[in-house]
Amino acid sequence: MLVLPFHNDSKAPGLEWIGEAFAEVLGQRMQSESTFVISREDRLNAFDRVGVPANAQLSRATLLLIAQQMDVDYVVFGNYNYDGNTFTTKAELLDMRRLHLSPAVTESGSLLQLTAIQAGTSWDLMHQIRPDLAATKQDFIAETKDIRLDALENYVRGVIATDAAEKIRRFKEAVRLNPNYSVAMLQLGKTYFAQRDYAPAISWFSKIPVSDKHAAEANFFLGLSAYYSGNLDRAADAFNLVASRLPLTEVYNNLGVVDARRRKPSSVEYLERAVQADPTDADYHFNLALSLARVKDTAGATKQLKETLALRPSDTEAKAYLDAITGSSTGTRPPLERIKRNYDEASFRQLAFAIEKAEEAQMAHSDPKKHAAMHVDQGKEQLRQGFYEEARDNFRKALALDPENNEAHVGLANAQIALNDLTGARSELDSTLRTQPTPDAYVTLGQLNLKENKLDAANQAVAEALRMEPNNSSALQLKQQLDSKLSSAATQNQ
Repeated sequence: MLVLPFHNDSKAPGLEWIGEAFAEVLGQRMQSESTFVISREDRLNAFDRVGVPANAQLSRATLLLIAQQMDVDYVVFGNYNYDGNTFTTKAELLDMRRLHLSPAVTESGSLLQLTAIQAGTSWDLMHQIRPDLAATKQDFIAETKDIRLDALENYVRGVIATDAAEKIRRFKEAVRLNPNYSVAMLQLGKTYFAQRDYAPAISWFSKIPVSDKHAAEANFFLGLSAYYSGNLDRAADAFNLVASRLPLTEVYNNLGVVDARRRKPSSVEYLERAVQADPTDADYHFNLALSLARVKDTAGATKQLKETLALRPSDTEAKAYLDAITGSSTGTRPPLERIKRNYDEASFRQLAFAIEKAEEAQMAHSDPKKHAAMHVDQGKEQLRQGFYEEARDNFRKALALDPENNEAHVGLANAQIALNDLTGARSELDSTLRTQPTPDAYVTLGQLNLKENKLDAANQAVAEALRMEPNNSSALQLKQQLDSKLSSAATQNQ
């Protein structure tokens, strides 16, 4: 999907940034396991190839030309207006496969409701593509409801800035105005990373909570920043966190490289995983060759270097090292391993979605309770990976098949908490605890109360969970968190 900046039809001054805000926010909200949204960088490159200015209003002919060159399935475009009281937007969806323009969707409200208007527009458009969309309009709005208008403006102005210092200033201001604005923290860290200023990059990536949807990407770049800073232990910790959620080939490679630098034999295992997952990448074979040579497996190293050269005949470094370990030349020092800087979560998610669709087809005519259990298992795995929207949808599908499935109710509440739909989560838990009270439901209630800073209520929920199951590990872990927070609050009040 290509989301274009919306055209400004307003005569009010200072609103030009909102056009790019629509491209940015709609892109974030419409990205999913089944929809890959073209990045702003790729969009600008496509405009440049056609010779069109980045902020130009496109004719339909130029729009079609760019969409065809980019080989996209859908294009989103629109406009907005503000009369001093009401902000109104109109958006359209062009299906490039059928060359069909869907009916325009409109949203309106006060200017201060811009993020809700954008979220509502995202849902309207996604619903046109997928009428069976499990997420509700309120779901889309809930995730962005706490973002202030001035924070959004600074974030967008940071995105479109061409100067690194201006980007940093804007992103910092966005976070100052919205302290939990994780996507602004991520972009701030990436800006420092691009400048090779790794200490502040590490600091900002570290601020993104592990429960946040951007945590995996943040820790990937945290790992790179720590690696380039020479802090290999910190790099390993960050890459391991990503690997625990997403089995990405580039992460296995980087763990192998870090362990190789630390002279750990586990480097071979990680690099073998990378080669098995993607045998077409010459760098993976090259890195594995270095680790095999280090553990004196010359035959294995030779084989991997030959694989490297078969894939990339011009790799002079691999050729020189192959000559060195086979005795054809002398005096060649082992080269350095090759780290991967690309982060490709989207491909993994699309693969996971394809697997889920195949499983869904197999289960379509099975027993509803068994079918529901499949969706619960998928939802739990997605929760663990940080794919909260997909988890929420799977738990809802489970409940449609088996309304009394307690694990689905609790899982849905957990997903809603992660997505900042605290009202929805509380409603889900209240209903569940009235009919099927379980330790896990009370633990989730405790987590909800903790997020709302209701420490006494959180304590009561944890106590009830432990009364029902004294050794419940999640309850004991949450109790430890609460005890620490209560102790800290008591110290501050003294």
